[in-house]
Amino acid sequence: MMKITFISNYLTHHQIPFSEKMAELPGIEYYFISTLPMEEERVAMGWSCREIYPYEIKAYQSAELQQKAERLAEESDVVIIGSAPDSYIASRLKQKRLTFRYAERFYKQGLNIKNIGRAFAGSLLHHRKYRKSPLYMLCASAYTAVDGAVFGNYIGKTFRWGYFPQLEEYDIDTLMDQKVGNLTKRVNQQITILWAGRLLPWKHPDAMLDIAEQLKKSGYDFEMQIIGIGEMQEKLEQIMVEKNLSDCVSLLGAMKPEYVRKYMEQADIFVFTSDFNEGWGAVLNEAMNSGCAVVASHAIGSVPFLIEDKKNGLIYQNGNQEALESKVMWLLEHPNERRKLGENAYLTIRDLWNAQIAASRFVKLSEMLLKGENVEMLFKEGPCSRAKILKNDWYIDKE
Repeated sequence: MMKITFISNYLTHHQIPFSEKMAELPGIEYYFISTLPMEEERVAMGWSCREIYPYEIKAYQSAELQQKAERLAEESDVVIIGSAPDSYIASRLKQKRLTFRYAERFYKQGLNIKNIGRAFAGSLLHHRKYRKSPLYMLCASAYTAVDGAVFGNYIGKTFRWGYFPQLEEYDIDTLMDQKVGNLTKRVNQQITILWAGRLLPWKHPDAMLDIAEQLKKSGYDFEMQIIGIGEMQEKLEQIMVEKNLSDCVSLLGAMKPEYVRKYMEQADIFVFTSDFNEGWGAVLNEAMNSGCAVVASHAIGSVPFLIEDKKNGLIYQNGNQEALESKVMWLLEHPNERRKLGENAYLTIRDLWNAQIAASRFVKLSEMLLKGENVEMLFKEGPCSRAKILKNDWYIDKE
C-alpha cells in the first residue's frame, strides 16, 4: 500500500476530481490536507465544497488534526505540496523522501532590478537548498520550468501538470450539433462567443468589447456573453454604452462553475484573453471539454500544454488585438473548421488532460522514482510528461 498525501491551502472544485480518482485507485492510501479555511470571496464564487470527503484532513480545525497532518507529511511515501508552508516537508526532505512541489509560475511579473534580490532570496530559501533532494516540480503552468531555471532550480526535474476540473463526457455529435452542426435546429442561429472569468485588468475583458465593435461594424451576426464580476465591470458597462454594443453583448455577472459549464456547452467560440499573470486558467480545460473552438493568448499558463495551434484551438500572441480579432472572424467564417477544432478540443480533455489520467500517471511516475528508475521517456505528452523550458516569447503571430 502506497501512502500519498497532497497538502495545500484548501480543497477546491479544481482539486476534487484528481483527489477522487486518487482515492479510488487500488493499492493507494490517499489524503488531502487543507491548511486553511477558504476565503469568503472564493466561497461566493462557488469554489467551496460543502461535502465531507473521507480523505480530507482540515488541519486548521484542531491541534489533534494538525498533529495528524504533520505526521502524514513526514511519513507518507509521496507528498505533493501546493500552497502550504515548507514546514510540512522540511523533515521529510532531510530524510530524502520523495516530494513534489505543485506550482504555477514564480515570476508572473518578470524579474527586474527592484525584485530580483528578493526573488533570489526566495529561491535559496524554498528551492535551491533542496536541489540534491528528491524534490520534483509538478508544473501548473507551461512557464514554471523556465522560472525555476532562472536560478538553476529543478533542472531536469519538472513535469507537466495543471488543474483537472470535472470531466464531463458527451456524445460528441450531440454536443457539436447544438453548436454549429445543424443550425436549423437552434432557436437562435447567431454564433455565440463566450468569455468567462473575473473582470480584472490582467484578464483583459475589455478586449472582448473591441472584438464586438469590429464584428458589428463588419456585419457579422453574433451574440457575445461575458460571465464574471470584478473591478472592471463599471468600465465595461460604460464602454458598451459608448460603442452601442448592448444589442450584441451581455454581461451576465457571477455564477457557479456548473452554470458556467452550461453556457460553454451552448457556445460556439470561447475567447481567453489573459496575460502572463494567468498561472494556469482552468476555464480553458472546461471550455475545451465543452467542445468550444478556443482562441487563447499564448501567455496563459495552460495554453502551451493544452492547445496545439490550428488542431484543437487557435493561439494568438499576447497583446496582439489585431490577430485576436482576425482569428475570431476566421472562426465565424469557417463553420466546418470551427466544428473540427471544437471536436478535437473535447477529445484532448476526454482522452488525455483529465483527473483519471493524471492520477494513474502520477502513481506510475512515483513508483518508478521510488525505485530509482529512469523516467525520462515515461510519457511523451500530457500529465507527468517532461516539462521543458519554454520562454515567454515562444509564440509570435506571423500574419
